[in-house]
Amino acid sequence: MDRPYVIRDVTRPADMHALEDVQMAAWGYPEREVVPASLFRISSAVGGVVLAAYPQDSGVPFGLAYGFPAMQGGRLWHHSHLLAVAPEWRGSGAAVALKLAQRERAVQQGHTRMTWTFDPLIARNARLNLGKLGARAVSYHPAWYDFGPDNLVPADRLMIEWDLTKPTQERPAPLPEGVEVLAAGTGGPGTPLLDSAAPRLLAEVPIDAERMPDDLKLQWRLALRAALGEYLDRGYAVTGLAREDERAWYVLDGV
Repeated sequence: MDRPYVIRDVTRPADMHALEDVQMAAWGYPEREVVPASLFRISSAVGGVVLAAYPQDSGVPFGLAYGFPAMQGGRLWHHSHLLAVAPEWRGSGAAVALKLAQRERAVQQGHTRMTWTFDPLIARNARLNLGKLGARAVSYHPAWYDFGPDNLVPADRLMIEWDLTKPTQERPAPLPEGVEVLAAGTGGPGTPLLDSAAPRLLAEVPIDAERMPDDLKLQWRLALRAALGEYLDRGYAVTGLAREDERAWYVLDGV
């Protein structure tokens, strides 16, 4: 897609209502699930970062990035809560541009680290976070969100950590080389291998999870939870997404 756009800080309360629409367009959220304009307003006034992407010829946003300062154990960093791009703008480069702009704001505030979460079942997001941005996943969080009883697949998340002291450099997709601790079986995931001590591991992730029926998606959710959870708890980090033909694997490197 070669359609020009611009990224701007959103500071006027009147402009923040449109960011609710971006979230609904990006994820199909009902109105009650979106981050409201009032929270964007407060955050922008007390150290949060609220960014939006606009077509060059329009004042209606199609993407947003939102984060705020976080602290735990005396350590301060920037946590990115939202990155959303409307479906028709995916592949435009806007997601990377929004994240880089957010990084720039965080560095200006003196932060040296940024964190965020993403769904480990969505391989295209893994490529963005691990490859294009060069971050890594450091911990696995089962049922991080509770989207209610109608959601049959728990909303697990991987926690991403981005070192802001190092230059940003896109990593090419690595080759699927290492010990395979999770692989596709017949009609679903195979049984995870949980006792490897190899320095590099591979955990397969489906590339079409969003189109799967819930029962199959749940099988993959639980298999990835077991494999990634085990090895991240043991000190491995997810450093890339390997691809070969129509298959993809998380690459886990030991410390």
